[in-house]
Amino acid sequence: MGAIRPVRIEDSKELLGIYNYYVVNSIVTFDLEPLTLREFEEKVRTIITSYPFIVFEEEGIILGYAYASKWRKKPAYNFTVESTVYVRQDAHGKQIGSKLYAELLRLLKQGSCHVVIGGLTLPNEASVKLHEKFGFEKVAHFKAVGLKFGRWLDVGFWQLQLDKETV
Repeated sequence: MGAIRPVRIEDSKELLGIYNYYVVNSIVTFDLEPLTLREFEEKVRTIITSYPFIVFEEEGIILGYAYASKWRKKPAYNFTVESTVYVRQDAHGKQIGSKLYAELLRLLKQGSCHVVIGGLTLPNEASVKLHEKFGFEKVAHFKAVGLKFGRWLDVGFWQLQLDKETV
């Protein structure tokens, strides 16, 4: 069945294992070298001071995680966040990404978030479908902006406006 709960710093090692798999084996992240536990713990600490960070756990094993983070530094962007979702490589097909995204968006709606941005390395059909399932719309496509595994890669941005009202 599984459950979603807030992240804890002590989850970092398990989360790092999920993330570093994608660093080494895929184009979905533009990190080129695996992160260290210390780097990942610092990342978690930084995010949880301002944004939701959740995990999906089943029988004591973390199968995925999701969080929001700062979109850009200038203060006018304070109501826009970037979303991130990772599912353990051997846990796909169980709707874990959808469950995490639904909860992350619920938490963001409770706060002061106005817009959520999903940045995706392309091609990535599964992630495109996930974002569009939740109402995200493609708003940008940058061609050949990242180089990984000897390939130039595109990046697309999907946007979801959580509320249609102005402040």
